[in-house]
Amino acid sequence: MTPDRLAALAALRQNLHKIPEVSGSEAKTAAFIADYLRPYEPDILITGLGGHGVAAVFDGAAPGPTVLIRCELDGLPIEEVSDADYRSTHAGRGHLCGHDGHMVMVAALAAELSVLRPKHGRAVLLFQPAEETGKGAAAVLADPRFEEIAPDYAFSLHNLPGLAVGKLALCAGPANCASRGVRIRLTGRTSHAAAPQDGISPAGAMAQLLPGLVALGSGGGGGDALGPDFKLVTLTHARLGEATFGIAPGEGEVWATLRTVTDAGMASLIAAAQDHIAEVCAAEGLNFEIEFDDVFAACTNHPEATAVLNSAAKTAGYPVQLSDQPQRWSEDFGQFGKEAKAAMFWLGSGEDQSQLHNPDYDFPDAAIPVGAGVFAAVIETLLNDSTGHNY
Repeated sequence: MTPDRLAALAALRQNLHKIPEVSGSEAKTAAFIADYLRPYEPDILITGLGGHGVAAVFDGAAPGPTVLIRCELDGLPIEEVSDADYRSTHAGRGHLCGHDGHMVMVAALAAELSVLRPKHGRAVLLFQPAEETGKGAAAVLADPRFEEIAPDYAFSLHNLPGLAVGKLALCAGPANCASRGVRIRLTGRTSHAAAPQDGISPAGAMAQLLPGLVALGSGGGGGDALGPDFKLVTLTHARLGEATFGIAPGEGEVWATLRTVTDAGMASLIAAAQDHIAEVCAAEGLNFEIEFDDVFAACTNHPEATAVLNSAAKTAGYPVQLSDQPQRWSEDFGQFGKEAKAAMFWLGSGEDQSQLHNPDYDFPDAAIPVGAGVFAAVIETLLNDSTGHNY
């Protein structure tokens, strides 16, 4: 990639960085991306896909597989802390997970595809909404228009702090944990603070649920190996009654995140959590409701798609570090693995980079050529009967 080309893509990334929008509200970002793609004349440009999703399709000259390259549109509801002149202009929101960089690496493919369409099959550049809540991929797949672009192969990436800028890592098999948020609403009966015995307080149940839920997990330390039996319960929020001194509380809430390597492990952990909640509440005379949110299926790399990624990356000049340990965090890209041969890889964003979701996180522009180059080599490999090339 020439210095001028990198500078143009860095400027695009920084412009996107200024306008972060949270999951489900990415209208301005989606319009920005669609306007960027139109001059490259994709054969089909779909907007409003599964919410605010955008898909650009570049058809090949002959029949063949559909290869989808996916990135994410959404930012986070976190105030950015930065002195950069391109820092977020939207109060309380920031591109603090690197999705601005992901978008640019996928958008960069449009310039090459506009000049040289695939020999066969078609390439689909997908800009997916609402990844951070786990709702976006499912919404895209449920959109009737997705049938027009249903892929045979799907590829994605995520940047990885702690890995040197531009270095690549790839998991064969499980790549990201399944996770889901559980919200437990406890209902008893309020009473005067002078007569707590006349009410039913959730306090005793909460005192049992907080350690009891955590104990359902099998790991928690940063060095724990993520084998198939790995389970983690993280308490994220708790509330008891109202902020007053005159009322013995009659209701409360406990929030926790459940995390496992496999979907089967998640089903087992959910059942154990439900049994524990029911047992505690019955003993305390409480009613309860359980709700789930931020539901992410496990993300597992398909063997064939993994092999394509590994080979294409090496051909593009970027050797891959293979790993058998998935990431603890979740990714709704796993949904595409139910429809296609799918795989995602990790792209280093710096050994000293702030952690994802930190208020001072900033995607490194130096990584742009690497991610774009790997994706271009994947398209070259699968749609041009080639072993790939340098982008």
